[in-house]
Amino acid sequence: MISREITLEVEGLKILGQLYLPGRGDHAPYPTVCLCHGIPAKRPDPNNDRGYHLLAERICGEGLAVLTFNFRGAGISDGNLDLSGWTRDLKAAIDYLWALSEVDRSHLSLLGFSAGAAVSIYVAAQDNRVSSVASCACPLEFTSLIGANDLQSVIDHFRDIGAIRDKDFPPSVEDWVDGFRLVNPVRYVAEIAPRPLLLVHGNKDEVVDVGHVYKLYAGAREPKQVIVVDEAGHRLRQNDRAMAIVIDWLKSQSL
Repeated sequence: MISREITLEVEGLKILGQLYLPGRGDHAPYPTVCLCHGIPAKRPDPNNDRGYHLLAERICGEGLAVLTFNFRGAGISDGNLDLSGWTRDLKAAIDYLWALSEVDRSHLSLLGFSAGAAVSIYVAAQDNRVSSVASCACPLEFTSLIGANDLQSVIDHFRDIGAIRDKDFPPSVEDWVDGFRLVNPVRYVAEIAPRPLLLVHGNKDEVVDVGHVYKLYAGAREPKQVIVVDEAGHRLRQNDRAMAIVIDWLKSQSL
């Protein structure tokens, strides 16, 4: 396995990530997966939280190239949490992968978790370079989740966990909230077809109720598949059964 640190420049921000290549030169170009994390639950600890990197290594071990990166406002990337900005970060990641000789352009999948799954559906609906989407613990939309709380308390929370870093951010609260309204998976999920879509959810999800996945599935068009993992919570990347299902599906899309 070969690992490369990568830096994307997006709107003056440094978006940092890691590219994993299987290292089997005679099999290049490789089917490729772009991993998209969710909104951070707490301040990042680079020394202890290698969850997405471990998942990337696991997928790469199955013969797929994998890019994992931090959206703006997360991890070691620059900027502040801004969901509309996340869509542009993901587009830049796809641009980067598309230009690599090691990437099989006919097999470029997105694997998203929670808000990263929502962004994946939104971007893939408008970008036919994406060949398939695997969505884990995806919310239907964010408006009700954001609207159910005092906006200032939401912003203060993100500031407390280091996802909003600048004192004067957001310059317009209304524009910032519009980003959450824009990334509306239930509105865009039908546009993934005719490319394959996998929807995975835990029936014990404590953040996004399992009912969301059934409504997304109903709104999607074929080919589509929904899998509800028994006794699984929101952090599906930590659930071996869920990830085994996802990896097998991603491998099936690479054939």
